[in-house]
Amino acid sequence: MSGGALIERIAAEHAAAEESLPSAVVTRARRRHAIAALIARGLPTTRDENWRYANLRPLERARFVPRAFAPAEWPADELPRALPGFSRYVFVDGVFAPALSAAPPPGGRVSVRSLGAAALAEPTGALEQPVDVAFGWLNEAFALDGVDIQVAEPGADESPGEPACIELVFLAHRPATDGASYPRVRVAASPRGRLRLIERHCSAPDDSSFVIGSVDVTLGSGAHVDHYRIQQLGARAVWLDTLEARLARSASYCLHGFALGAQSARSTLRIELNGEGAELAQHAVAVADRQQVQDSYTLVDHAAAHTRTAQSFRGIAAGRARVAFNGKIIVRPAARGTDSNQSLRGLLAGSEAEIDVRPQLEIYTDDVRCSHGATAGKLDENMLFYLLSRGLDPQVAQRLLKWAFLEDVVSKVDVPALRRQIEATLAAQMQDSHALQELL
Repeated sequence: MSGGALIERIAAEHAAAEESLPSAVVTRARRRHAIAALIARGLPTTRDENWRYANLRPLERARFVPRAFAPAEWPADELPRALPGFSRYVFVDGVFAPALSAAPPPGGRVSVRSLGAAALAEPTGALEQPVDVAFGWLNEAFALDGVDIQVAEPGADESPGEPACIELVFLAHRPATDGASYPRVRVAASPRGRLRLIERHCSAPDDSSFVIGSVDVTLGSGAHVDHYRIQQLGARAVWLDTLEARLARSASYCLHGFALGAQSARSTLRIELNGEGAELAQHAVAVADRQQVQDSYTLVDHAAAHTRTAQSFRGIAAGRARVAFNGKIIVRPAARGTDSNQSLRGLLAGSEAEIDVRPQLEIYTDDVRCSHGATAGKLDENMLFYLLSRGLDPQVAQRLLKWAFLEDVVSKVDVPALRRQIEATLAAQMQDSHALQELL
């Protein structure tokens, strides 16, 4: 199916479903605005440089109109284990499931509510938007629900205190031919607000789910947000994700991403450092096997002085899998004193696997300190020989080296229970023996 024919089908599906889509979540004007943007700009294709590793063929067979589960159908046994100290909010096929959620204790500086209760502004401006956010428009056009998180500013005489701890679980359950799932998250942290947010995307192991997510984050002056994103959908699922974030003066955003599941997964991130002294720390892991595709594109825009980015990525591709990470840093003329560092590393663990790690820098001022490093290759033969010489089985030695390759990023997860869950998932994916299990 051609790109034009696919857009026409999406527009027809939207027109047929428009009356049933809740205007309290996204107004009808905003939905039409999004469809108009798609028609005007089209969906990306593998001919677009930033999308050449993405697998978009499953879109031709997918149904874009969502269908929500009835409350009696919510599968409680498919949820990941809850984390102590976190308030949990569960969404099934994009719709809030209160029976599976755990409400926070009363009081505090954080407000969490369904997007159906949140006021949304009408769209403004023209449709001159980059094609990279096209799937964000799809979410805008079709979303059934979502979550709005507001973090209040502490009083002038108060310290920020401990961060609020929120866990969001998005469970995709329907097959792609039956309807898509549209997770939708909006976070607004007021000045000096603090938040620790875990965002999980799950499905049954063999589900062929179709998930199109959208996340919008705004950090006020001096706000701090730790954001953990774990994608562990079933082996036949398709995941397309858009995250946009804006940081004000002295705001700090620590973003951890783990791409572990799905047959084909693509994340598009656009992060603007708009205030002086804003800081981004991005740590990402992608693991793929068989014919999986894990693709990610991050654009970090330094628009203000003395902003800082620290970006690290570790990816492993085995079997015939493809893993790609494209990290682009733009330093605007006003962003003097910018400090940016990229460390992107890929590991080939299969003769037919592919790894592509690409740092990109666009710098429009001289007063900066920017560095980048990118490597892609096989396991260190000297280290492998060392382990084999100590009597380790070759497969165990290889798995230990893979583990060490990922662990410098995984170790940055400062929620111990979550880190153990991620490590256990990685160990299971690498089919590790007791030698690795004993490390957990």
